[in-house]
Amino acid sequence: MFKSFIQKRLEKYVKKYLKNHQDIKFVAVAGSVGKTTTKIAIATILSEKMRVRVHEGNHNTNLSAPLAIMGIDYPENIKSLLAWLTVFRAAKMRIKLPSDVDVIIQELGSDRIGQTAQFAKYLKPDIGVVTAVSPEHMEFFKTIDAVAQEELMIANFSKIALINRDDIGGEFAKYLTNSNVDTYGTNSAAEYHFIAQNFSFEKGYEGNIFAPEWPAPIYASVNILGDHSLRAAVAATAVAIKFGLSPEAIVTGLLKIHPVAGRMNILRGADDTMIIDDTYNSSPLAAEAALRVLYQMNTPKRIAVLGGMNELGEVSAVEHEKIGKMCDPSQLAWVITVGDEAEKYLAPAARARGCQVKSFKTALQAGGFVRSVLEQGAVILFKGSEGGIYLEEAIKEVLHATEEEKSLVRQSSEWLAKKMKFFEVNN
Repeated sequence: MFKSFIQKRLEKYVKKYLKNHQDIKFVAVAGSVGKTTTKIAIATILSEKMRVRVHEGNHNTNLSAPLAIMGIDYPENIKSLLAWLTVFRAAKMRIKLPSDVDVIIQELGSDRIGQTAQFAKYLKPDIGVVTAVSPEHMEFFKTIDAVAQEELMIANFSKIALINRDDIGGEFAKYLTNSNVDTYGTNSAAEYHFIAQNFSFEKGYEGNIFAPEWPAPIYASVNILGDHSLRAAVAATAVAIKFGLSPEAIVTGLLKIHPVAGRMNILRGADDTMIIDDTYNSSPLAAEAALRVLYQMNTPKRIAVLGGMNELGEVSAVEHEKIGKMCDPSQLAWVITVGDEAEKYLAPAARARGCQVKSFKTALQAGGFVRSVLEQGAVILFKGSEGGIYLEEAIKEVLHATEEEKSLVRQSSEWLAKKMKFFEVNN
């Protein structure tokens, strides 16, 4: 009852805020994976010419998203009426004050049917971006069609929709009712696309960006890792074009895009090794993409540390097994799994392919083992979920220097205390 009251008040304030500030452009980002990376990429490019409001975390729920939209801090104690009264006063002030930004970029999350529909009651984005449709929160969604309907709903209540053509199957087009839809991606079938011509791990991608508004492609560079990350940059380019940024501003903005912590971030490892830190979260689509990047690395030794993928419900066995079957013994020196689901389903599939596999209950155990089998020049992929996996803690065992720990996800005192309790019980 208390939560419902708070949520309705926040929705009322956001609706009034946006009505009173119609000069502010509003971009919403939804999708099974890649929301935060895409959101930050959009903010980076638009910041070349516009005042941008964006929350760098994942405040994307029915309670946290309204506050991120208005630029108000989320209360530390969400059960405190006094804290929420302070929030309400701040919201009323925001409504009255002149616009302090030109554009707001907000991700909208959903972990069960109906949550996106709630956003539709008070939001009308100028542009809605949908990053992917893939298995997520399957204990609630049950089917991939239910996921598609939920994630694509944002396209239907946005003025303009941008859809990732690479990571959203064409069979889901039947759920789109908005006729003002464009697609983006890394293949020429999308209206907005990037065709890479060169790639290096030092400089990222170089290639041509194609857009319907441009008479000829524009050559640009983006210092990121993986085609799935590149698609986020293309989405950002498309949004910037629709908001009138020049090609020169967009090219400059693309150069400033860098990986978000825990999402395909390159770190230095001990013994002259390289770490691919993709520990923020894991899903089938993201795990597949990360493995493909690892296989592209020119190195004599590759190690894949793969944590269990949470929230897959009844499809957990099938999806973990698919990732296990992707593990190639000719490419990987070791497949190391963390967590019960990965040990039960992913590990046997990788072993059946001929991979050398080792399974651990916790990230700390896995990190110690990785350190023991390191060889100079090796590349180690750490791909894991949040709850119960925490592979960022395994990375600490193989980092070149402890000061690089600040580059990892979930390093606040609150998170470290939570993880310490988990490892005390489970190690």
